[in-house]
Amino acid sequence: LGELHRRGQLRSLALMKLAQLPRRTASRLPRAAASLARRALSTQPASDDVEESVHDMLRQTCRDFVEAQVKPVAGELDQTHRYPAELVAQMADLGLMGVMVPEEQGGTGMDCLAYAIAMEEISAGCASCGVIMSVNNSLYCDPVMRYGTADQQEKWLKPYASGQKLGCFGLSEPGNGSDAAAASTTATLDGDEWVLEGTKAWITNAHDADAAIVIATTDKSLKHKGLSAFLVEARRPALVRVVTRQ
Repeated sequence: LGELHRRGQLRSLALMKLAQLPRRTASRLPRAAASLARRALSTQPASDDVEESVHDMLRQTCRDFVEAQVKPVAGELDQTHRYPAELVAQMADLGLMGVMVPEEQGGTGMDCLAYAIAMEEISAGCASCGVIMSVNNSLYCDPVMRYGTADQQEKWLKPYASGQKLGCFGLSEPGNGSDAAAASTTATLDGDEWVLEGTKAWITNAHDADAAIVIATTDKSLKHKGLSAFLVEARRPALVRVVTRQ
């Protein structure tokens, strides 16, 4: 009974501390809330109440951010096709560019539900901001987190999950859309380097990205099983980026 009482007190303390975080700390709120919940419950089973409180706080923080910063400029962004660099920087401050990436790898260390909540709130104010966030989280950070080596994650994950840099995912091509098996971009091993040749199209974040995961064919005889993913520095001189207006 004593142990159960102690656990109940710790849960109540965590909820109280989360509720007392001042609104002025909103720029660090998701990371702060997640860290506080983990520290308060590190010696006991997780409390559904605390997890729900963290999610509610994340939802309100994102909603406040959208109302104050995103909605007032969303129309202008759509009309001018301007990349919202200032909003992306603020989303990075909120910890939204690597929601499910562990803190030690530069992310916020929250769960899938937290990511879904954040995506819903940001996209409600500006679908473009939501897509930018989604691509960096899901199409760039997640594959590097799951399949990258430790050295690759140090260079290609940490600064992207923190929002210091931006990533993109190069799959679609002018002639085949998102049909991965029909990819015409090739990768050929030349000594100890891979040489990629081809064209990608409709790549979200491409023009402003610092790195890309590029899908290329390494063995045509294997069709879709002959595809490989390459991490490419987007600012290499050999990589030409073209913006088209329609």
